[in-house]
Amino acid sequence: MISPTAFSVEADYIVRHPKKLQQQLITALHNKGKDYKARTRHLINGQPFYTNRLIFEDSPYLLQHAHNPVNWYSWSDEAFAVAKRENKPIFLSIGYATCHWCHVMEEESFESIEVAKILNENFIAIKVDREQHPDIDTAYMMAVTMLTGHGGWPMSSFITAEGKPFFGGTYYPKPSFIDLLLKIKTAWKDDKPILLQQADQVAGAVKDVMSQQSSVTSLEQSTIETVVKQILQSYDAQSGGFSSAPKFPNEPILLLLLQQAERNHSAVLMQAVEHTLSAMAQGGMYDQIGGGFHRYSTDEQWLIPHFEKMLYNQAYLSRVYAQAYRLTNNPLFARTARQTLDYVLREMTASSGVFYSASDADSNGEEGQYFIWTADEIKKNLNKGDAGFIVSLFGVTEKGNFEGKNILFLPQTLDQVAKRQKQSLSQLLARVDPLLIQLRNVREKRLPPLIDNKIIVAWNGMFITALSEAGDILNEPKYIDAAIKATDALMETQITKDNELLRINLNGNASVAAKQDDYAHFAEALIALYDVTSEERYLKKAKLLTDKMTAQFMDAKSGVLVMGKDKLLFTQPKDDYDGALPSGNAVAVLVFNRLYQRLGEQNYNDKATKILQTFSGRIEQNPRAYTYMLAQLDELKKGEITAHRFAARGAIKIDAETKTEGANQKKLILKFSIKPGWHINSHQPLQKQLIATDIAIGNSEFWELKSIQYPQPKRLKTEFEDQPLALYQGQFKITADLTAKAAFKYSAVKIKLTLQACNRQSCLAPEELILYPSDTF
Repeated sequence: MISPTAFSVEADYIVRHPKKLQQQLITALHNKGKDYKARTRHLINGQPFYTNRLIFEDSPYLLQHAHNPVNWYSWSDEAFAVAKRENKPIFLSIGYATCHWCHVMEEESFESIEVAKILNENFIAIKVDREQHPDIDTAYMMAVTMLTGHGGWPMSSFITAEGKPFFGGTYYPKPSFIDLLLKIKTAWKDDKPILLQQADQVAGAVKDVMSQQSSVTSLEQSTIETVVKQILQSYDAQSGGFSSAPKFPNEPILLLLLQQAERNHSAVLMQAVEHTLSAMAQGGMYDQIGGGFHRYSTDEQWLIPHFEKMLYNQAYLSRVYAQAYRLTNNPLFARTARQTLDYVLREMTASSGVFYSASDADSNGEEGQYFIWTADEIKKNLNKGDAGFIVSLFGVTEKGNFEGKNILFLPQTLDQVAKRQKQSLSQLLARVDPLLIQLRNVREKRLPPLIDNKIIVAWNGMFITALSEAGDILNEPKYIDAAIKATDALMETQITKDNELLRINLNGNASVAAKQDDYAHFAEALIALYDVTSEERYLKKAKLLTDKMTAQFMDAKSGVLVMGKDKLLFTQPKDDYDGALPSGNAVAVLVFNRLYQRLGEQNYNDKATKILQTFSGRIEQNPRAYTYMLAQLDELKKGEITAHRFAARGAIKIDAETKTEGANQKKLILKFSIKPGWHINSHQPLQKQLIATDIAIGNSEFWELKSIQYPQPKRLKTEFEDQPLALYQGQFKITADLTAKAAFKYSAVKIKLTLQACNRQSCLAPEELILYPSDTF
C-alpha cells in the first residue's frame, strides 16, 4: 500500500503488499495519467502515499477510497478466501459516489491512520458500490434493518467468511466506530461461537423473508381502489405530497395516481396530483436555474433539498410531468418535463449519447453550495430592473432561507405571476428564461459538484423510456433522437457477442454482469422506442433481452425473478417493493405484458400473471408498497394508456395523434400498419355478419366525433369466403374532427377502436382498443 518512491513514519501501520501486487498497484496508478487527482489527504509531493486494490475498479465510489490507508478489497473471491485463511471477520462497507454521509465517514474514519491500523490488523475490509451491486445492498440492508430497526448509507456490516452478517449499522462517528471495532475484535477472539451462531440466525431470518411466499389470492380492481384511498388519506392538502418530511417524489405512487385519474375521470384524484406536482416544481427541490430535481426535500414545503441529483429521478419525474401535461394541458408541466430532460442532455450526457448516474450534493466540501445565492450575487450579475424582478420572483431575501443564503423557489406559480402582472404566460417566460440562462452561466463558473460518470444500464434504460415517452407526448423529435443515440450506444458497448448484458461502463470500459433490473429497464426502453419509431430491431432486441432475463433470473419454484446470481452472496434477494424506484419484478410484469401485446406469445402473459399471483398475498397486506406493480395489474386487465396500441397478436400497430386546430377543435389521425398476410374488415363490410372497423369517442361526455374519413377499402376474395370482401390492408389512415363538449379540466381525448383481424387461414375474435392520442401543434 506504500508508494515505493515515498516513506512515512506511518508505514508500520499499513499492510505491505507482495511485490507483484505492489507493482500492479504502481502501474495502475501510473496509468491514471498526469491529470489524475487522488482523493486523499495523505500526499507527498502531490502524489498519494497509499494505494490499495480499489485502484483497479471501475466504480467512482470505490476509486474515491483507492488511496485510503485502509487495506480495502473489492467484493471478490480473494477477499473471502483471505478472511477464511486468516480467521478474521469481514467489515463490509456499502455506499455510493454521491452519498454525503459516505463522504463524511470516509474523511473521519477511512482516511484515519488510527482506524486503518485497527481495520487492517483485525478485519478484512470490503468496499461495495451499491449501484453496481443492488442485490448485495438489498440483502445486507435487510439484515441491518432487522438488527437495528433502520438502514441507510454508508452501510456498515460485520460478516463472516461465509458472508453471513452478525452485526451492522450505518454511519458511525469516528470515536464510536473505533469503539465498535475494538469490541468486535474482542468478541471475535473471546466469543466467536456466539457471533457465528448469531450470523446463522440473522442470515436465516433474511433468507426466510426473501423466500417467503404468502397465500396466493386473486388480485382484483378493488385492491387498486383500496391503495388509492390509502394514498389520498395521507395527502398533504397544504403543501402537496403524500407523506410527512422528509418528502420524496415517490414516482411509482404518482404514476399510479395519474393512471387511475385518467381511467376513472377523477377530478379529486387529479387535483391532488396536480397540486403535488406544482408544489414540487415550485420548491427548492427543483433546480429553478438549471432544471432537474434534487433527490428529496428535507422539509414539508419542498423547499430545502438533499442536493444530490440522480438520473433515475430525472427519468421518472420527466415521465410523470409529461403524462400530467397530456392529461391537464398545463403548460408548466410540459416546461418542467422539458427542463428536466434538457438538464440531463446538457450536463449528464457522455459524448456517445449515454447518461451519467448522478451529481453530488457537495461542492467545496459544503452541501448545496453550488446551487444557493445571495441577493448581492444576483444584483451583481443582472441589471437593476432584472435583478429586482428575479429577487421578487424567486423569494430571495437578505437573510436567506438556507445557511444565510437562498435556495431559489417560486412563492407563486408562474401562471399566477403572469396574471398578477396582466400578461400572458408566454410573455412572462420570454423575460424569465433569458435571465435564468444568464444566472446559469454565472453558476457554471463555481466549483461544480462531482459527477458520477459511470453508466448504469438500468438507469439509462429508465431515461431512454422517459425520452421516448416525452418526445411523443410533447411532440419533440430531439428527445426521440437522443433516445435512439443512447440506445444504439448501449447496444454496441454493453451487449457481448453472446448477447449477455453488462451493467456498468466507466470511461469506455464495460464491466459487471447485468442484474435483473438492467434487463428489465433496458427491455422497457427498447419497447418504448419501438412504439415511437416502429423500428423492428428494437422490439427484437427487447425480446432477446427479456428471454435472457427469464433464463438467468427466474426462480422456477416461485415464478418470480431474483435480483442477481452472485455466488458469494448468502441469499438471492427478489426485488418486489416499490421504493424510490419501481421494483425489478414490477418492471418485468410491464415488459412481459407489453411483449405479449406486441408479439402475441402467450408465455409472456403467463409470466406476468404468475408474478402478480405470487406476490398477491403481500400486495393485499401492504398495497402501498406495490404501486407500480398494481399499475401493471391495471394495464394487464384494461390495456395500456398510450397513443400506440397493437392488435392481432402484434400484426397490427395503430398510432393515434390529434392536431389542435382551435380552442375546442382537434383533428384526429389514426395511422394503421398491418403486416403482410393480415387484413381487417372495412367500416362497411359487404357481409352483414362481419365486424366493421369502427371508431368512437371513449369519453363521449366530453368530446364529439364528426366527419370521420375512412379509406377506400380493397375488394378481395379469400380462401374462406366465396364472395369478395371489403378490406383494409397495409398502411392507411382514418381521420376525423373532434369538438370539445364540456370544459372538464382533466379529460384528454380517448378513442375507442373496434376491429376484427384475419389472415388467409382464419379470423381472430373482434378486438376493442382504447387509444389516448398524442397531441401535435
